[in-house]
Amino acid sequence: MTRFEFAFSRAYRIAGMPFGVTPRTTWATLDDDGLFVRFGPWRLRTTVDNIARADLSGGFAFIKTAGPAHLSLADRGITFATNGARAVCLQFHRPVPAIDPGGVILHPNATLTPSDPEAFLATLEGDPPSVS
Repeated sequence: MTRFEFAFSRAYRIAGMPFGVTPRTTWATLDDDGLFVRFGPWRLRTTVDNIARADLSGGFAFIKTAGPAHLSLADRGITFATNGARAVCLQFHRPVPAIDPGGVILHPNATLTPSDPEAFLATLEGDPPSVS
């Protein structure tokens, strides 16, 4: 299992605190069983084979992404952002639950901000970067 911490900017750290989104409660793991994301009280879990596409992303507006998990009204995607600069956007074959405890709302994509997006993508592709 490979664990990825999230990269918190100061402003996002302050905005996330009231929602329980802190460095201690926010991370993503990748292993043979799949992807697990914890973002404060929110959770996302899916198998690796459900990930159709993964791309680098970024340049997010603070007001649209800071604080709690955000649901896109345009496409029902979920954003787990701790900075506005660099992220990974995942597209799923089958939408997954995350934003509501009952799993009623399903997300066709997710955006997350691991501290090393390139290493996250490499690990997802089965080529984890070497540690030197």
